[in-house]
Amino acid sequence: MNRMHTMKRRAQAGFTLIELMIVVAIIGILAAVALPAYQQYTKKAKMSEVILAASACRTTITEVYQSLSSGASVATNGWGCESASQTSKYVNSVRTTADGQITVYAVGFADSDIDGSYVVMTPYSDVAYQTAMTTAANAGQQVKAWKCTPGTTTIAKYLPGSCK
Repeated sequence: MNRMHTMKRRAQAGFTLIELMIVVAIIGILAAVALPAYQQYTKKAKMSEVILAASACRTTITEVYQSLSSGASVATNGWGCESASQTSKYVNSVRTTADGQITVYAVGFADSDIDGSYVVMTPYSDVAYQTAMTTAANAGQQVKAWKCTPGTTTIAKYLPGSCK
């Protein structure tokens, strides 16, 4: 009887192969769902740096618009906040138009859909995004709103909420 009791105790110790396979399958399913979500999260975080690169330019352009005298003009890439070379790990360059539209080019994402793409920030004279500002018509006025648009549709899903 004592020998039978010892055998039962040994047979019940540990997990069966089926139980271990179920645990491995569950972990595999969780990893398959979590990994793509994490990758998209990291790309969104990197893209926020691209939007942040335009922030300094937005401030500069807003101040220049308010201080411009009527009839004054600004040259393309002449607002004083541009950069033709790579400014950070994820920002390749920052360019502006004569009317203050900012274009920030992305780089370093290791994703062909994002690398080389760009985000455009446009100043508006109204909060409803009806009238884009021009230096000829809006010199001396306040920039009321900035509209952020993706340069390509492939990067739209990675833009932060403030840029949608």
